[in-house]
Amino acid sequence: MKSQKYKSLYTETIYANVAKRLEISNPHEIPKIKKIVINRGLGESAQVSSLFAASRQEIATVTGQHSVPTLAKKSIAGFKIREDMTIGCMVTLRGERMYAFLDRLVHLALPRIRDFRGIKRSGFDGKGNYTLGLTDQLLFPEIDFDKIARLDGMNISIVTTAKTDRDAEVLLETIGIPFAQTGN
Repeated sequence: MKSQKYKSLYTETIYANVAKRLEISNPHEIPKIKKIVINRGLGESAQVSSLFAASRQEIATVTGQHSVPTLAKKSIAGFKIREDMTIGCMVTLRGERMYAFLDRLVHLALPRIRDFRGIKRSGFDGKGNYTLGLTDQLLFPEIDFDKIARLDGMNISIVTTAKTDRDAEVLLETIGIPFAQTGN
């Protein structure tokens, strides 16, 4: 299984490279990836049961894990949203599935973006976590173009144990996340 290779690559070489680049001697201080959260807000299509089911199936196909419906926390009259109304779905990946998804994201999905020059470095939250948004699900080769009802994007949050954004950026660069070059 490819994810086992990626996990062993992570534990054997990437882990040591991050420690060397950050000049950390204590192995417990080396930043690690804790989890990956994939979130999709569906808007009006969340109320159409066939579109909602299809969206949940697409997320399950991409991640290898069933999604959980997300509910509105409060009513917003302008958007015709009521409290506890289904508005999207999300998946939290850990362990083997996390490494398998990260491998497919880095090596299959991101290179399929048209005119791709790297992802922006502005997605860090100040606490060592990174979030990026994808505009459609067709970037993943598991999704069949003929079977999708509509294009929906998704947000992918990579949660790390890094204390600073710089440490998280070094970790993600070492893993192989292609960041855009700054400057000319």
